Amino acid sequence: MKQYLLNSLLATVVCLFTLHVDAQITLVKKGSPKARIVFDLKDSTSVKAASLLSVFVSEITGTQLPLVVNGKVNKTDYKKPSAYRKNDIVLINKGSDRDLEDSFTIETKDGRVFISGYDKGVIYGVVTLLDSYIGVRYYTYKTYDLPPHTKTLVLPNINIHDKPAFRYRQTQSYATKDEIFKMWYRLEEPVEEFAGNLWVHTFNRILPAAVYGEKHPEWYSLINGKRQPGTHSQWCLTNEEVFETAAEKIDSIFKSNPSINMISVSQNDGNNTQCQCENCQKVDSIEGSASGNLVRFMNKLAKRFPDKQFSTLAYLYSMQPPRITRPLPNINIMLCDIDCKREVPLTDNASGQYFMKAIEGWSKISDNIFVWDYGINFDNVVSPFPNFHILQPNMKIFKNHNAKMVFEQINSSIGTDLSELRTALCAKLMWNPDLNVDSLTNVFLQGYYGKAGHYIKEYIKTITDALSVSNIPLWIYDSPITHKDGMLSSKLRRRYNELFDKAEDAVTNDIEKLQRVHIARLPLMYADLEISRTEQNRDYNSVLELLNRFEEWTDKYGVPTLNERKNKPKDYCRLYRERYLPTNKTSKALGANVIYTQEPSQTYMKIADKAITDGLYGGTTYVESWVGWEGKDAEFVIDLGSEKSFNTIETDFLHQLGAWILLPKGGRYTISSDGKNYTDFGAFSFEEDRDISVKFVPGKVEKTSNVKARYIKVFIETIGTCPNWHYGVGYPAWFFIDEVNVY
Repeated sequence: MKQYLLNSLLATVVCLFTLHVDAQITLVKKGSPKARIVFDLKDSTSVKAASLLSVFVSEITGTQLPLVVNGKVNKTDYKKPSAYRKNDIVLINKGSDRDLEDSFTIETKDGRVFISGYDKGVIYGVVTLLDSYIGVRYYTYKTYDLPPHTKTLVLPNINIHDKPAFRYRQTQSYATKDEIFKMWYRLEEPVEEFAGNLWVHTFNRILPAAVYGEKHPEWYSLINGKRQPGTHSQWCLTNEEVFETAAEKIDSIFKSNPSINMISVSQNDGNNTQCQCENCQKVDSIEGSASGNLVRFMNKLAKRFPDKQFSTLAYLYSMQPPRITRPLPNINIMLCDIDCKREVPLTDNASGQYFMKAIEGWSKISDNIFVWDYGINFDNVVSPFPNFHILQPNMKIFKNHNAKMVFEQINSSIGTDLSELRTALCAKLMWNPDLNVDSLTNVFLQGYYGKAGHYIKEYIKTITDALSVSNIPLWIYDSPITHKDGMLSSKLRRRYNELFDKAEDAVTNDIEKLQRVHIARLPLMYADLEISRTEQNRDYNSVLELLNRFEEWTDKYGVPTLNERKNKPKDYCRLYRERYLPTNKTSKALGANVIYTQEPSQTYMKIADKAITDGLYGGTTYVESWVGWEGKDAEFVIDLGSEKSFNTIETDFLHQLGAWILLPKGGRYTISSDGKNYTDFGAFSFEEDRDISVKFVPGKVEKTSNVKARYIKVFIETIGTCPNWHYGVGYPAWFFIDEVNVY
C-alpha cells in the first residue's frame, strides 16, 4: 500500500537537506545511486536492516542502492574513512549487551553514515533514519505512507544516540504479524525471550496435572482440605519432589533451546488457588504474602542454574512482595496490575494504590521487574475504552520503579477500540516515556485518518472528559451499560455519532481512510446496540438498521471476536435478533412478582425482584441484568397474578467460564394454583461444558398439552465447587439466571 503524505515534519527534513551543504550525504542524485549499503552478510540483524533501508529508498526514489557485503566490518574502529567510500551507509551490529540492549548510534563522519547498535539496535537505527530523516510513516499492519517521489535524496549531518527505557517491549497487536511493523515499533515476542515460549502461567505446562496428578496429587494445591491436581491448580511449592522434578524438566527445556537463557516458572491462571497445606501456609504466614513461597522456590532454581534467568508472576494472590525473602538477581518478577481500574492513573484510585504498594515493595528488593499492564476490555473488546490519558503517567511509574520489561496487553484483534493508535502510542512510550503524547497522537491521526483525524481526536477528547467527570470506574471487564448514565449517555452518544458522521464525510472520496473510520466507529455502534437492548421504549427499526450495518462492517473488515472468549460478531448479531428484538411470543411471566426462599448473593438482591421477569435479557457481561448464586442452590416462586394456561417454562442461564460462571447441575419446576399445594411440572439438566465461549443456555421444560397454575416454583441445583480443570478449582462456582419465561 503506497500513499503520499506531505506533512510538517517532511518540510522540516527538506529544509535540513538544503542547509549545511557541506554535511550532506547524498543517497540518490537524479535517479542515480550515490550511496552504498555496507553490511555483514553473516549477521542476520544487519541483513534485515539493510533490506529495510534498501526497500524504502527504492520505493521513494525508484533507485536501488547497491548492497555491499563486507564481512570485515570493524565493530570497534568503524570510523576509519579508508575502509568505505563517500556517501556509504555502514551498518554495524556490535553484538549483545544486556545493559545496552537495542541501543543505537547514527553518526555522519567524513561523508559517510555509520549506524551501529547492540542486539537489534542497528535495525532500530535504520527505522529512525527512515522515519525521522526521510519521512516514512508506518501505522499498522502493512499500512504506511511515503514522502513524495523524488529522484534526489540527501541526508543532513546526524549525530544521535538512543536507547530504550525498557529492554523488552511487547503488545498484543494484530499488526505484529507484519515483520516490518514489528521492527518499526521496536516490539518483541515471548518466543524470542523465553525458552520453549514458556513465558506466563507455565506450572501446568512444566508439570502437567494430566500426566502427574493421579500418581502425585500431593504435588498440587491443597484447597479447602482437598488436593486439587488440575489444569489451573498450583504446585505445592514446599514439596521437594516438585522442585526436583520441575528442575529436571526445566534443564531439558534449556538444553532444547541453547540460544535462550530465560524461562517463566509461574503460577497457573486463577485466584486464591495457592496450596493451603500446613507447610505452605506456614511460609505464607512468615512472609506475609503468598509470593514468599514463589520467591523461595525461584531462588532455589536460580542457585541450581546461576547462568539462567527465571521469571515468575506477581499476580492476583501473589501480587504483594514477601516480607523477608529477597529474589536473587536472576529472578525476574512479572508484576501484573490486572485488578486496577483505568479511569485515572495508578496513583489516583484505591485499586491503583494497592498496585502502587506492590510495585514500591518489589522495587525495594529487585531491579529486575517485568510489568504486565492491561489496556483492554476483555469482556467487550469492541467497545469504547478511553484510557489514552493514563498511558504516559503509568509508563513513567513503571520506569521509575525498576521495571526492565513491559507487556502492554491491549489489542489482539482488529476492531478493538482505536487499537492502531493505542498500539503506536504504547510502543513509542515503552521506548521513551517522556515523548510528547499529544504530538504523537496528532501525527498518527492526521496520517492514518487524513482529514477525518481532527474529528476522531475531538471524539477521544470528548469521551475522555466525559469519563473523568462521571466518576464511574473504567474496568477491564466492563460493559457499555455500566456507562450509560456517564460517558455513554444518550446525549453524549448523539454527539459522538455526529463527530463520526463528519469524519466519514471528510474522507468520503478516499475509500481506504473511510474504511479506517468505519473500523474506529464499530465500538460506538456496539455501545449503542448494547445500551438499546436495556431500554423499554426503543425504536426497533433504528436498532435493526444499526445491527445490520454492524454485522456488515464487522464481516467486511474481518473483526474476529467481540470478547476474550472468541464470540464472533455474526453470532452476536444472530442472538441479538433472537433475544432482544420483538417476537410473536410474549411470556406470561412478564412483570410477575418473585418471592425468594433461597436468595441470590447479596450483591444481586437489589435487582432480584424484577430482573428475571422484566422482559429484558442480559448480555455477555454478568454485571448487568443477571442474578447470581455462588456455590449454593436457588429457589424462588413466580406469582403470575392469576391462574394462567401454559405448556412451557424456560429459564435463561449464562455460561461464562472466565468469570467462574458455570452451568448448574440442573433444575426442577413445580406449579400450584393456591400457592400451597405444588405438583411436578418437569426437570432439566446440563452436561459439563468446557467451551470458553460465552453462551446463553435455556433450562427448558415443555409439555405436550397446557396446564393451569398461578404459582411456579423454580429450584436450581448448583454444581458446588469449580472442577479441577477450571480457573477457580476448589472454590464455589457461580451460576447466573436472567429471564424466566412462561409460554
